[in-house]
Order: sequence, then structure tokens, then C-alpha cells
Amino acid sequence: MWRAFPRGEFVDFRETADEDPADAAGWGPERTVRAEVLRALLLDGERRDGEIPSMSVAGARITGRLDLQYATIDHPVRLRHCHFDEAPRCYAARLRELNLSESVLPGLVAHAVQVDGVVRLTRARCHGTLRLGGARITGSLYLEGAEVAAPGAAEPVLQLNQAVLGADLWAPGLRTEGQIRLNGASVAGSLNLNGARLGNPGNAALDAETLTVEGDMLVRDAEVRGWTGLRGARIAGRLDLSYTRLAHPGGTALRAGSSTIGELWLRKAPPMEGALNLRRAQLDVLLLEPASVPETVLLGDLTYTSLVPHEPAERRLPMLRRERDGYVPHTYEQLTAAYRRVGDDHAARLVQLAKQRRHRHTLPWYGRLWGLVQDVTVGYGFRPLRAAGWLLSLLALGSLAFALHHPRPLKAGEAPPFHPVFYTLDLLLPVISFGQDSAFAPHGAYQVLAYVLVLTGWILATTVIAGVTRTVSRQ
Repeated sequence: MWRAFPRGEFVDFRETADEDPADAAGWGPERTVRAEVLRALLLDGERRDGEIPSMSVAGARITGRLDLQYATIDHPVRLRHCHFDEAPRCYAARLRELNLSESVLPGLVAHAVQVDGVVRLTRARCHGTLRLGGARITGSLYLEGAEVAAPGAAEPVLQLNQAVLGADLWAPGLRTEGQIRLNGASVAGSLNLNGARLGNPGNAALDAETLTVEGDMLVRDAEVRGWTGLRGARIAGRLDLSYTRLAHPGGTALRAGSSTIGELWLRKAPPMEGALNLRRAQLDVLLLEPASVPETVLLGDLTYTSLVPHEPAERRLPMLRRERDGYVPHTYEQLTAAYRRVGDDHAARLVQLAKQRRHRHTLPWYGRLWGLVQDVTVGYGFRPLRAAGWLLSLLALGSLAFALHHPRPLKAGEAPPFHPVFYTLDLLLPVISFGQDSAFAPHGAYQVLAYVLVLTGWILATTVIAGVTRTVSRQ
């Protein structure tokens, strides 16, 4: 190692390429390296002109604590396939590269570390806490296939709060038992958790409040046991939760209130075991399949530009009925606006009709009664054909009644011949006059019938005219 370091050569202690670092207890003393030796090399190792030194070791058992607190190291540190007896300490250190891929270690203390390159923990196995809070990494952090578990730990097992990454957080296939904390972290590239298995049942599995991701956040085909927190997060690209199972029974599985997201994809996934909270979130595109909607949602003040895939209103409305806060008018207005933007006026009217019906149940008894009358007669104005049907029924009723009992003329000898159909039309239609209603005057019960026809005619005719107007304006 002393000879290899100045020349940047690779030292491989492994007997076979597929051996497991977890079996380091059986390795001989020729494969044991004291941590203070590594520290001495990194801080004061020999330099040679024309050579670039680096620590590049594989298959070693490292005893003692590798303590690099506050150190400035200008060359790569690559300790792959190694077994650490104690957690390395890199608090506030400045490094060029840190590579602990496929190693086994009891933790890592690297708060506020600065790395002018990348940090690799690919397929590493950590049986303690990875502390990278406040880290500054100009490149990417690689955690693909890594396993992090700290049984009984009260603190998060993977701490990246307030960390700043100049590129990606690349962690497909990550396995954790405990909380991942990403509060206030900033990722200039994408965050990839595809295929991850994150477990912290009953508590936070992924707490990423105020997280900033300039690219995409990919959590496809993953399993998250515990709640996922994205309150106040800003994701410029898409948050892709396709094929992912989110489970927090009895609580809120996804907390994304007050977040700003380019696209949120919830597709080809089983319904969440827990509630979906999108209160006050702002989305450009919401890709939400009806089959993926959980039993409870919180959508108050949610705004979105597009809702895909395009589904009939009958398949979208059950989502609004699952609102935990009961009747929330804003959710109906948002869905109506989404249908109108794609030109589906029929679906938009159905949503508005459903809104009025839902609102009716919040009224006192007399308000519910009047609302029921409006619903049955004219569908709250959204069913003009129903109003036309009532008009025709009243026309038939009035024509029959006045045919059997002609009202007397106001001025005998000057009145035109009485016609029951046109007389009833005069009463029903407020904007058309056939000269019948002004020439004849009914008495008794027939006068009451005439008043009823006039009143209902105004309401129903106005509804029909409004419906025709909407149709003409769309053309």
C-alpha cells in the first residue's frame, strides 16, 4: 500500500471477485489494515513528481476508526469491498472523491463534508446511520443497491437534510429500515429511487419537506412502508410514483401539501394504504388513474392545469366524494376547469351538477327541499332537455284543462277565437304572445292553474334558453 499510494495504483486483497466482505472475520492478518495507517497515508503519504497519488484498496479489513475530521485531502479515497470495524468519520472534511462501494460498515459520520467530485456507496451495506446532513457534493451521490439499517435507532438511518448535490442522487434499488431524511436538501439533477424498498412502518419512511429537485424524482416500482413527506417540496420535472405501493394504514401515506411539482404521476399502482394529501399543491400535470385513488384524499386548494388520462366524469367524481374534509367546492371547480380546457363541456356540466347535489346535503331542511325541486325539474339548470320535457307536459295539461273549460272573454265580441293550445303557450312562454292571454280571463281553480303555468313557464323557459345559448356559443 505504501508503494502503491504515490503512484495511484490499485491494491486488491481479495482472493475471489465474488467474496463477501461480511465474512471478514475469517480473513487472515495479511488482509488487515489499521485505520491510522490509512489516515497517515492520506494526510502525509509520499508524493512523486509526475504521479497522481490515490488511495485505491479493495478487500481489506479496516480496524480502528478512520478519522478524517476537518481534513483536506486532494486525492481520491477508494475503499471498495472492504469491511470496517468502526464507522469512518469525515465530519467537515474536504475530499476529492469518496468511494465505499460494496463495503460493509457500521455507519458513516460525514456531516458538512465537502466533496469536489462524487460519493459512491453502491451496494454498500451499512448497519448503522449514514450521516451526510449538510454535505456539499459537486457531483452525484450513488446509493444504488445499498442497504441501510439501524435497528432500534431513534434518529434517521440516512441523513441528507440540507445537503446540496451538484448532480444526481442516484439510488435505484436502495433498501432502508428506518427513516430517510431529506429535509431542505437540494438536488441539481434527478433523484432516482426506482425499485427502492423503504421501511419504517408507522412512522416516516421518507421525510423530504422543502426538498428541491431541478430534474425528475423517480420512485417507480418501489415499496414504501411508512409515510412519505413532501410538504413544501419543489420538483421541476415529474414525480413518478408509477407501479409503487405506498402504505401507511390509518394515516396519510403521501403528504405533498403546499408542494410545487411539474408532473405528478400516479399510475398502474395499487390504491394507497392511507390518505393522499395534496392540499395547496400546484401541479402542471396530474396523471391520476381512478383505480389508484385511495379511500381518503385531501385536495383543498389543489390546483392543476391538466388531468390525465381523460376519463368520463362518472369515473372522476368518486375521488371528490372521498375528500376527508367533506364538501370542498374548490375541488369541483378544478375538475370542471380541467374538462373545459380539453373541450369536454358535457363532463364539465356533470361535475357542476354533482357539486350542486353535494352542496344540497350541507343545507338546512328547507334548502335541501328547494334544491331537490331544482334537481328533479331542471337538474339545477344543467339539464335543459329535462326542462323542455316539463314544458311539454305542462302544455299538454293546460291545453286539456282549458279545452274542457274555456275561460270567458274580457270583451265579448272583440276577442279572437279561443284556442286552448295557444292560450297555454301564451301563459308558459314569457317572450311570445299569441294574443290569447290578454283576451281571456279564467276564474277559480283555472285562474290558479294559469298563475302556476306563468310562474313555472318563466323558470323552465329561461333554463331552455340558457341551454340553447350555451350550445350556440360553443359552435
